[in-house]
Amino acid sequence: MAGADVLPVAVFGCRPRVAGGVCFLEEQVVLHAAGAGCLRLHLEHKWHNFIPGTEKSRGVQALAVSPDRRYLAVSEAAGEQPVLAVLELTAERARLRKVLAAEELPARQAVSLAFSPDSRLLAAATAPPDGHLACWLWEKQQLVATVRVPAAGDGPCQVSFNPQDNTQVCITGNGFFKLFKYSEGHLKQMNLQRGEPENYLCHAWLSEEEVICGTDTGKLSLFETGELLWETSLEYRKPHRELGNTTTKEDESGQAFEVNALQQHSVPQISAVAAYSKGFACSPSPGVVVLFEKTMEKELYKESQEVWLPQDLFSTEPKKSGSQDITCICFSPSEETMVVSTSKNQLYMFTMFSTKLVREKTSYFAYMNFPLHSNSITGLDMCSWKPILATCSLDRSVRIWNYKRNALELCKEYQEEAYTISLHPTGFFCLVGFADKLRFISLLYEDMNVFKEFAVKKCRECSFSNGGHLFAAVNGNVIQIYSSITFENVTNLKGHTGKVHAIKWSADDTKIVSCDTHGAVYEWNLLTGKKESECVLKTCAYSSISLTYDAKIIFAVGSDHTLKEISKSLIQHEVPAYDVVYTTVAVSRSGRMIFVGTSLGTIRAMKYPLPQKKDFNEYQAHAGAVTKMTVTSDDQFLLTASEDGCIFIWKVHDKEGGEVKGQELEYAEEVLIMRSDIDEKSQAIQDLQICLRDLQTESDYELRLKDMYCEGKIKVLEENFTQEINSLKTKYQILEEEKEKQEQQHQVQLSELMDKQAKEVQRLESDSQQKLSIENEKYQELQVKSQKMEEEYEKQLHHLEESKIKAVAEIKEHYEKKLKHKSVQLEEAKGKIRKQIEAHEEMEKQIYEEGDKEILELKDKYERQLLEEKESNIQLKGEIGVLNKRLNSLQKDLKDRNRDIEEMQLEQQKLQDIIKSLEKEILALKADIKERTETILEKEKFIYDLKMKNQELQNFKFVLSYRIEEFKKQLESRENDIETMKKQISEMEEELEQFRKESTELKLKITQLQQKQKATAREVHREMEKKQGMETLIKRFKADLHHCASFINDSKKMKDSIRELYTKYVHQSDTVEAQAEEADLQQQYKKQQEYNERHLAVIRKRVMKDKEMHHAAYMRIIEENVSLIKEINDLRQELKVANARVHDLQAALRLYKHKKAIQDTAPTTEPLSSPAVPRLDPQMECENIIEMQQLEILYLRDQIQEKGQSLNCPGSVSLGQKSS
Repeated sequence: MAGADVLPVAVFGCRPRVAGGVCFLEEQVVLHAAGAGCLRLHLEHKWHNFIPGTEKSRGVQALAVSPDRRYLAVSEAAGEQPVLAVLELTAERARLRKVLAAEELPARQAVSLAFSPDSRLLAAATAPPDGHLACWLWEKQQLVATVRVPAAGDGPCQVSFNPQDNTQVCITGNGFFKLFKYSEGHLKQMNLQRGEPENYLCHAWLSEEEVICGTDTGKLSLFETGELLWETSLEYRKPHRELGNTTTKEDESGQAFEVNALQQHSVPQISAVAAYSKGFACSPSPGVVVLFEKTMEKELYKESQEVWLPQDLFSTEPKKSGSQDITCICFSPSEETMVVSTSKNQLYMFTMFSTKLVREKTSYFAYMNFPLHSNSITGLDMCSWKPILATCSLDRSVRIWNYKRNALELCKEYQEEAYTISLHPTGFFCLVGFADKLRFISLLYEDMNVFKEFAVKKCRECSFSNGGHLFAAVNGNVIQIYSSITFENVTNLKGHTGKVHAIKWSADDTKIVSCDTHGAVYEWNLLTGKKESECVLKTCAYSSISLTYDAKIIFAVGSDHTLKEISKSLIQHEVPAYDVVYTTVAVSRSGRMIFVGTSLGTIRAMKYPLPQKKDFNEYQAHAGAVTKMTVTSDDQFLLTASEDGCIFIWKVHDKEGGEVKGQELEYAEEVLIMRSDIDEKSQAIQDLQICLRDLQTESDYELRLKDMYCEGKIKVLEENFTQEINSLKTKYQILEEEKEKQEQQHQVQLSELMDKQAKEVQRLESDSQQKLSIENEKYQELQVKSQKMEEEYEKQLHHLEESKIKAVAEIKEHYEKKLKHKSVQLEEAKGKIRKQIEAHEEMEKQIYEEGDKEILELKDKYERQLLEEKESNIQLKGEIGVLNKRLNSLQKDLKDRNRDIEEMQLEQQKLQDIIKSLEKEILALKADIKERTETILEKEKFIYDLKMKNQELQNFKFVLSYRIEEFKKQLESRENDIETMKKQISEMEEELEQFRKESTELKLKITQLQQKQKATAREVHREMEKKQGMETLIKRFKADLHHCASFINDSKKMKDSIRELYTKYVHQSDTVEAQAEEADLQQQYKKQQEYNERHLAVIRKRVMKDKEMHHAAYMRIIEENVSLIKEINDLRQELKVANARVHDLQAALRLYKHKKAIQDTAPTTEPLSSPAVPRLDPQMECENIIEMQQLEILYLRDQIQEKGQSLNCPGSVSLGQKSS
């Protein structure tokens, strides 16, 4: 046997679109499909346990775990014949129990599996459209029942057992929802599907009788015992914007445009559904799971929470992570954790108990462990300083994994696809070949920083030297050598004619070995830059090579299905691949173990020297071709990557020397970090420390307040409890006294009862003794009588037996004589019967010949009649179908009319509410106007008194009074406008009344149409009754014909019966009447059709007129609002001008005061300009007049604003404020 063995210890990857692809085995143990098998993963301890598939497995298509978590059923694609297997899930390794196959079933793959509640039966559904549902007694490998389930087309199909019933199975798919009952080796359908068929994508049992189903149109249907109980349609959900988004406005607008464009072409579909104790969870749109909880209302289930997939912070387009389809949902046994799988190979989890603590409408998933590759892995490498490996993929991401801790350390997504990767021996740097450039990247603590770029496009292979001071990059058919320190191109290795597929460094970094697509393997000397040796085989396109530690032997694999051992420029040995293609090869450092990856995804472990025969260990691992493979420097682990996006880490064991014991390396713990990151971290730490101090002081203060509050409460409670204790003590004493009194009373009653009982017992004993003596005497008398009777009956029996023996003997003799006589008569009768049979046969032949002719004639006649009746039935069916279609169209029109009426009623209610609010505002304005008029009268009296005193400022007063009069005129015009608005409101009310009348008329017309519909239904019913009558007539005719055929021996009776048939069933008048009735029915139907079409045209014209009227009224109101806003703005401008004039008047008054003061201080010798006139104090008069004018202006401003608010709607007021 082979000298090496490997065991998978970790798997990083997930297989998408597997039916039941994720499920819980324990509270912290999850099982999901990965590679060509399944993976058991512990969420807390992070251990992995891989369950490989069967031989030649190409991956799991469906899986199911039994309810007791002991067994796993797997449907696999394995070559030409699919495999259905059941495994036992033991503590350490899973064990294959049974492989199920049957000749009755076609060789089609099972797309859905389910165990019965007792784990004895296994249901399997094959792929539609020609699908089957099979039920297995899997422990006996016995197919107990199967049924064909035709589908309307392709699509997912799901099967499940009732969680409480071992015999009830549910299956859904494209166009069908069926419930089957298993009994006595058959699956019998329980439900009848009604309504239009739906494409059911998924379903789940909510209880023993309820099943929830999801369709491709976003519809949720709840069935109870096969009947539709509740139905709702979900909308397409857009992802919410998360906090902390730092995108620019341009990016946001561009992303919003993309989301809107996708939204227009997107339709909601329920891709997954799962039940839990409170309700169920489903995914109506990509990236979201909606939780529904049960309610006691009409809507049986109500939406309680949305859970969204998180944004991928490592991606260049974080929001695109929400576009993943959720394919499977499962809950842990305690329902504290929900896990989902997506179409992009990702697994997410959500803790359910958070919904109880924080009732948020929207929440977010978290990665179950870390983000995984979603496409083919193109590059893999490891380093010697750290237990890490680097991978790159066609999903444009670069990831750094730790294979000791089974964790993802770094991840970053780029704009271009990555084709190759190489890790520096220190683990601080890596080389990645992208589509546009080759990049030298620094691996930081939490990020990857591009340090240097090289102009090497589509670099498919690159590699650091073992010392790390050089690296090689493939540019087409040229190998370029660069310095890792100065980044200079040291040398170029030219000589390959085909594209270079692989390069390997020797241990001392003095040589490089390369291979290409034209079958060339070259060994290069880096000191001279020339080839040292070569081996060319043009019929083979090499894909991978590997070197031994001493660089003397080269192992190469390619397209010719062999593993080649090359040394000294010659192929020394070849190992065939046995119907597969070797894709990659790796050699251990010791040189004793060789590992090869195949195109089927298997790993083969061989010993060195290479075996001559088929002597190797083959392991099922990947579901696609193995792309990369490497062995760690200590020969402890084998690392493999594949096209299925999975990474396997294998523990290497040497069968000869046990586990491979190399030197235990001490791995470096250092990491790189940017100075700017350190500064940010230190600043963040300081900010957090300050926040911590503030929070500590706040929490201390709150705790003190709580302590004080609790102490007060405790005191109050202690007082209440002491009072209650005292009251209970008093009650207890009272109850004890009552108890003592009752005990004394019971003792007295007991003594009395005991005395009564003793007396009654004595009396009963005496009575019973007397009765016993009497009964003994009677018993003795009866014994004597019975003895006498026995003697008499014995005598009678003897006489009867003797008479019976004599009678039997006489009867025997009599019947023996009769038997002899009858036997003679039988022989004579047999001879007569033979003669009669011969004569009868001759008669039969003649009768049959005549009867056949008559029957053929009758057959021709009646077949013609049947054909005519069938044609008439077909015509009637077609007419009924046309009538049904028209009825459906009329019902739809009625529904549309009802919706229009409801919308009109809602609009009417809104208009009434607006009118009521306007009326309230008008009343309030009127009250304000009354109050203001009263204040105006008072102010006018005060103004009149001031006018008597003011004589010098009359000119100013006249100007201001003129302005006041103008404002009053404007107020009068406003009042006129209010009156016109009232008239408009009254007109609107009249229009509303007209609308009500029209709605009543429409209702009457609807009732008329309903009555006509009922009349047509009655006519259809009559036609159906006529059809049934015809069918009964045909049945009677058949019965009479059969009766007529019984007279086939007697020709006269035959003719009479045929004449009776003719007179009974052939009536010329009936045919004429039926034709007349059919013509009348067709005329009535045409009249009804013409009437309905005219009526529909009239209703449509009225609806169009109503729409035009509403539109004209709406436009008129908008125009009036615009004109009012313009007038308000003009009034505001006039108010501003008036304020400016008042300000000028105030300035003029100040000048006048100043002049008056100068005149008072002038000398008295100056001659007087005019005679003295008696006046009041002018300064006081001016101040009073100005105050009065200011008050009036303020009043006018308030009144204008209130009028504008009352006349305009809220929207028009906001427009006016903006324009001002």
